[in-house]
Amino acid sequence: MKTAKIAFVFPGQGSQTVGMLDAYADSYPLVAEIFEEASDALGRDLWTLVHKGPSEQLALTENTQPAMLVSGYAVWRIWQLQSDLRPIIMAGHSLGEYTALVASGSLAFAEAVKLVADRARYMQEAVPSGQGGIAAILGMQDAAIEQLCVDLAGNQVLQPVNYNAPGQVAVAGHQQAVQRLVEAAPRAGARKAIVLPISVPVHSTLMTPAAERMAQRLQTATIVSPKIPVLHNYHVQTEKDPEQIRQVLAHQINSPVPWVKTISSICESGVSCLLECGPGKTLTGLNKRINRVIPTYPLATPDLLVKALQAVSELRTTAEYNL
Repeated sequence: MKTAKIAFVFPGQGSQTVGMLDAYADSYPLVAEIFEEASDALGRDLWTLVHKGPSEQLALTENTQPAMLVSGYAVWRIWQLQSDLRPIIMAGHSLGEYTALVASGSLAFAEAVKLVADRARYMQEAVPSGQGGIAAILGMQDAAIEQLCVDLAGNQVLQPVNYNAPGQVAVAGHQQAVQRLVEAAPRAGARKAIVLPISVPVHSTLMTPAAERMAQRLQTATIVSPKIPVLHNYHVQTEKDPEQIRQVLAHQINSPVPWVKTISSICESGVSCLLECGPGKTLTGLNKRINRVIPTYPLATPDLLVKALQAVSELRTTAEYNL
């Protein structure tokens, strides 16, 4: 029988807010159980931080990354309780790739929590606080941003690191170089250039020490072939071989995230819709700018889950009707 094909995407750092899973926790005891398992794996109380904050502590890379993985996985488990429909393909934005691998069965949950905590620590330690930076450049062509980075880098690192949507690129590198870009970009045609409140220059070559440490750490992790294909950030391809998965996860840390190519590839796979599995609606907003035909439904709250379930039910009915 013909049925609707769906894809899942998992958000990364930046979508976190204090209380982000409170509404789900009120209705699903599973949330507390999942956070308890994660807290046991980390040796610290992750739920209290997510539930009560403070936001400054939740925003620290070493806290944000495990918190987002656990939150995304909790929403995935809730989806499994509410629907028998599974995605034909998945992807995650940066950190979200680990959540996708857990959902795919490639990584065990508790092990993934420990992995991303180490990943966050390696990234934080790779560049001393205050030396790196990130900025969002809006309303400018990719090629123009790339050339501007070359022109302004000097003897420092300045690179596009997240191709998030048409006209929305994040650039990272040394703090002084990022500041030069922010000042020059509007004169070069950008609609807006904003320094982001993240001190770690993620996905730039400044993260190479972290990538090297992560490559060694991943050798100790148990990884199996995923049951659901996962598109990897590094090369926008799927991998079945655990050793290849280890390699692309390590490369991901100091390589750009080509999110536009990722979503375009998913949409070309024949899916009827995408579901953003985790807190917030960041990826939903980006995906609307990448593909205006195939919708993305966020699952950030129980109310949004109900709407997504209804939309998917209608798509299934339409698919069966058109058999």
